[in-house]
Amino acid sequence: MQSDKPLRYLGLDIGSRRVGVAVSDELGLTAQPVLTLARKRNPRQDLRSLARLARRFGVAGIVVGLPLQLSGEESPQARRTRVFAGELGKLTGLPIYFEDERLTSQEAHAILYQAGRKRQTHRRVVDQVAATVILRGFLERQGTREQGYRE
Repeated sequence: MQSDKPLRYLGLDIGSRRVGVAVSDELGLTAQPVLTLARKRNPRQDLRSLARLARRFGVAGIVVGLPLQLSGEESPQARRTRVFAGELGKLTGLPIYFEDERLTSQEAHAILYQAGRKRQTHRRVVDQVAATVILRGFLERQGTREQGYRE
């Protein structure tokens, strides 16, 4: 899948109070945290903010963490996430990709501990680190597919 245009993706960890946002580099190889968006009362405001970020970074698609239960079944939060992501896809005209986000928050906390961050400081950035973990997993799987490997 070679193209002249770089493929950047926006990664989202959508929660009921905050949305962690990450973006890939222009080669689609790495993911970096961008910000944590505090959710507004009106979801339409959140959708517009995320659509602006998608335009700002010129992304080709949006990767959304899907909060599945440990059994793999969809939780009520996963269904709400699908609805929200569907609305975002309609607003932006971009494809939405869902990525299993089980245990990404724990991985994000572990990354922050390894970086020497105290637990009290995690709240401000854990959602964007989780979004980075979600996006990184998607990018790694995309790279595997392009190289002809099977999952």
